[in-house]
Amino acid sequence: MIKLGINIDHVATLRQARGTKYPSVVEAALRAEQAGADSITLHLREDRRHMQDEDIFAIRPLLQTKMNLELAATDEMIAIASQVKPQDVCIVPERREERTTEGGLNIKESYDHLYRATQTLLWQGSRVSLFIAPDLKDIDLAKKMGAPVIEIHTGSYADAEDEITKQKEFKRVKDAVDHALSLGL
Repeated sequence: MIKLGINIDHVATLRQARGTKYPSVVEAALRAEQAGADSITLHLREDRRHMQDEDIFAIRPLLQTKMNLELAATDEMIAIASQVKPQDVCIVPERREERTTEGGLNIKESYDHLYRATQTLLWQGSRVSLFIAPDLKDIDLAKKMGAPVIEIHTGSYADAEDEITKQKEFKRVKDAVDHALSLGL
């Protein structure tokens, strides 16, 4: 289980915005570990807006803890993960026009594709998590496809503007967590 994972994507965002080699994502990863992080999270996006392939390959052999690689379930990304062999891979949805991941995977629509990606990553030795909405049917499908871990998107809760909506969204998340735990996720 990941106890404290530090996401260093925005170190890369600053570097890319500057068009320089600094700040160094390698240094950020190592400092986060020295400060007590149990895992380093990096999202290699298809558009390479922050992390670059070379970042992933440079960081992986230096980590003393775990790498949690976030990626879309494309053939290219699965091939990279199969080369890097991170301990953890979180499959996330990705749309080029979004600033950050705005929702969970559509497991119902993409079940066969996500199943193949999940099984490939599990076979190569990574623990796979699926980033999903707090939806009980999606949780059941995640379990069915063999993903041992899920990450629940809490954007609707975070975006709630009134107390009633916040409570409703919190209940959805709590019910999703309870259901996932009952399935052994």
